[in-house]
Amino acid sequence: MNGPRVALVTGGNKGIGYETARGLGQTGATVLVGARDPGRGATAAEKLAAEGIATVPLDLDVTDPVSVSAAAARVEREYGRLDILVNNAGILLERGQKPSQLPTEALRQTYATNVYGVVAVTNALLPLIQRAPAGRIVNVSSGLGSLTLTSDPHNPYAQFPLLAYNSSKSALNALTVAYANELRDTPIKVNAADPGYCATDLNRHSGPRTPAQGATIVIRLATLPDNGPTGAFFTEDGPQPW
Repeated sequence: MNGPRVALVTGGNKGIGYETARGLGQTGATVLVGARDPGRGATAAEKLAAEGIATVPLDLDVTDPVSVSAAAARVEREYGRLDILVNNAGILLERGQKPSQLPTEALRQTYATNVYGVVAVTNALLPLIQRAPAGRIVNVSSGLGSLTLTSDPHNPYAQFPLLAYNSSKSALNALTVAYANELRDTPIKVNAADPGYCATDLNRHSGPRTPAQGATIVIRLATLPDNGPTGAFFTEDGPQPW
């Protein structure tokens, strides 16, 4: 197929999503900046365009089926395919509650974005990814979703018992494996990325890593060669335990 690769980053207007959009644009891809707030999406795309990056704002609320369908229809209409999907949009609503004190509504809202939203977007866009020569799907996860790490009382991750967020990322890892298994005999690769503890709005900018550092592994997985892995979980230093 002719033309640059087409990439879509959900939640691409800030933080790790914004830096992922920038990095993919620097590889020559046309990047669709998915944003729930149209104004913020347009501002982010304008800033990236000022750097010479081919970016297009895309109205996309991953929790709204109408928004997801409209976004998929626009991608099909304007590009005819999608080479890269980065499921980056995510929320963290907990602020120190013990698991036994978490309102079930917080769990529902977290899963609506972090899990159900990923399924809705991936399913809507998969037919377009299948039209690409070598589609890539990257799910932005977290080390807090690793059952191996969080179940180890000596691991720092065990000190963050965020019931909704952590379990949503564990579920996201399971989704990654499910899609990778379904698509294993195709050119499409599906992986989960752990960007590390980055300073973003999600955690009130408390992380020691920058969003640009966090985006490194996301960009790497989004641009894997044909012999790259699928169905795995990576930090920039290598495979992460589930």
